[in-house]
Amino acid sequence: MSTLLEKQIKVNRIVTTSIEHARAIEDPARAKIVEFLYHQALSADQITSALKKVGYKKALTTVRHHLEILKNSGLIEIVKIEESRGAIKKYYGTSTKLLDFQTPKDFDSKYSKIIDKTSTKIEKILKGLAPKTTKSKGKKSEEYSQYLVMEIMNRAMTSILESSGKKQR
Repeated sequence: MSTLLEKQIKVNRIVTTSIEHARAIEDPARAKIVEFLYHQALSADQITSALKKVGYKKALTTVRHHLEILKNSGLIEIVKIEESRGAIKKYYGTSTKLLDFQTPKDFDSKYSKIIDKTSTKIEKILKGLAPKTTKSKGKKSEEYSQYLVMEIMNRAMTSILESSGKKQR
């Protein structure tokens, strides 16, 4: 037997999510709901209409089922409850922003220099943080430390994206 292809893979991307969150947004309609709710609080009826506008024809009961899954995962929450003519209407919202996009084919060649240069600078900062976040020895402690560093980066990045988004609006 001869080897026809062998390739070293360098890790260059980390997706941080819990299994629970990943399962909650595995359905494209649920991911879309999170996108909608990031921008504004909506009721189940409003979400059903918004989904129809983007090509997801879902029954109100199905949307409510999706909302329950998202709520149980912690990705969304009830942000307002109104009473109207004896009926209760719940509005949902989220503080989670999904970054969903397709990278262009020339992404790596176009941005590799700035990515490498910036990554080196950020690596130095993160290496300084890692010892401060590790309290005990062991694999779980190392994974927790990595998660903590990713959470610090995530929150800093979110802050930057949000402040730049407000300037554009």
